[in-house]
Amino acid sequence: MLHGHWCRPSDLLADGNRFIDVAAYLIIIPARLDSSRLARKVLLSAAGKPLVIHTWQAALNSGADRVIIAADDPAVVDAVSPYGAEVMMTGPADSGTDRLAQVAHQLNLDDDTVVVNLQADEPLMPARVLDSLANELTQHSAAAIATACCPIEESTELFDPNAVKVVLDADRNALYFSRAPVPFERGRFDLEPPQIPTKGHLRHLGVYAYRAGFLKAFSKLPPSDAEQAESLEQLRALHYGYQIRVIRLQQSTPQGIDTEKDWLAFSQYINSL
Repeated sequence: MLHGHWCRPSDLLADGNRFIDVAAYLIIIPARLDSSRLARKVLLSAAGKPLVIHTWQAALNSGADRVIIAADDPAVVDAVSPYGAEVMMTGPADSGTDRLAQVAHQLNLDDDTVVVNLQADEPLMPARVLDSLANELTQHSAAAIATACCPIEESTELFDPNAVKVVLDADRNALYFSRAPVPFERGRFDLEPPQIPTKGHLRHLGVYAYRAGFLKAFSKLPPSDAEQAESLEQLRALHYGYQIRVIRLQQSTPQGIDTEKDWLAFSQYINSL
């Protein structure tokens, strides 16, 4: 699978989305200057351009009508403006979702407007995935969110709390997200060593499409007990009855950039093109 490797993502296709005209939507890239594991990573330069610009240029390959960088510091505005990127300042926020909500308010977006959240440290996110998420939400008017998943193929991933698992219903709506190995394989996991199933478990991929009306409402909702226990914001949406659609990918998307090792690998990949 692609996770953990730097390679061209063009072959990734979302099931059920092969392929229709892209629905109208916009992409917002939350670009937070401070980052705990890799300092000021959105402004780190590879091939002469800051990371956030690599992500912005990748987003321009999608069918989005508009791509906006949501900055929380003037240094980000100064860095991206020479490239012609549309950038908006947001105030302090606890999460990328909150920054999207601020932009939705500033733009006075219609409640049905579809907004895709692309993290600034994911420059290799395939454009087809972004388009598929927008289409999924447009086609399902009852849903507030669309996100993605892929099969889990390795036991280390299944038991890794940093790899979030998702359980779906028959119509690809999310039932639950967890850092634990769900669904729990009774009679398999309690053996020594556990017998690991070869299929049926799904990894959640942290890319989302939202309706603007949901973004405006979400930040006002108090966190749920499950969200606080798992440290997963999407559980708040489920707790309050919002429907989350999930597209299934054949394999994982390329990983985001979280560490110095990730950055060095990405820089090497970009410089080799």
